[in-house]
Amino acid sequence: MTQLAIVVIVGAIAGAVAWYLQRRSAPEPERGASWTVPELLNRADFDRPDAPWLVVLFSSSTCLACRGTAAKAELLASDEVAYQEVDHLERRDLHDRYGVDAVPLLLLVDPVGSVRRSFVGEPTATDLWAALAELREPGSVPPGCDHSGGCDHD
Repeated sequence: MTQLAIVVIVGAIAGAVAWYLQRRSAPEPERGASWTVPELLNRADFDRPDAPWLVVLFSSSTCLACRGTAAKAELLASDEVAYQEVDHLERRDLHDRYGVDAVPLLLLVDPVGSVRRSFVGEPTATDLWAALAELREPGSVPPGCDHSGGCDHD
């Protein structure tokens, strides 16, 4: 009986020590990714500041997703929509000024410089077209559409 009590006590102590060591060395929970998205741009920092809308892509020439984003975004350019790509290696000053810490970062900007919509990562062409269409002409995207190409229709 004494031996059984000793085994139980030693087992309890070992379990408590293991629990303590595991709790002490447990990794901290990972924080979710967060990126800085500017809320306001000085339109004078970009080409065609008088255009009613600005689509600006903060990118890097070393970023593959940036190439796909640029190919989609440049198709939005028109008389009413200025498009400009701001490469990190060429215009680090603008990346720093606006606190851009992730690329590709695509911004849809109104005439006064307010960022009205943003995309971190490569968006779909449908997302871009729908977002810009809705900003330029509210109500142009059918109700129930989620700007990702999906619509809830009966």
